[in-house]
Amino acid sequence: MTKIKKNLSDSEMFKGWHEQLTFETAINDEQPAPPVVRATKKDPAAEDINSAFLTPELKESIGKALLELKLNLYKEGIVDYQVKVSCQGHQVLLTAVAPKAKLSSNQPVQQSGRRKG
Repeated sequence: MTKIKKNLSDSEMFKGWHEQLTFETAINDEQPAPPVVRATKKDPAAEDINSAFLTPELKESIGKALLELKLNLYKEGIVDYQVKVSCQGHQVLLTAVAPKAKLSSNQPVQQSGRRKG
């Protein structure tokens, strides 16, 4: 064990010493933490192929058409729907389709099993 020298200033005492960062000391650290790097999608080439034909102008016009469709359906009282994509000849069709009807509380429920009697 080495001797501690007397009459040293704080900066002289801590010269060459670096504290390991922990969750307690990282809060007081003046340097900003490095930005979190998020993983990219596994296959970026597939993303490029799927959106390669969509120019910014085309994306904007599709967005406007979908917004108009949503507003028209809302005026008719339809708020729960799905958009189905289909290709017919030289046309790509986007069709609003109601999702499968769920069992409501008003409908009778069929019970399976044995009946007593």
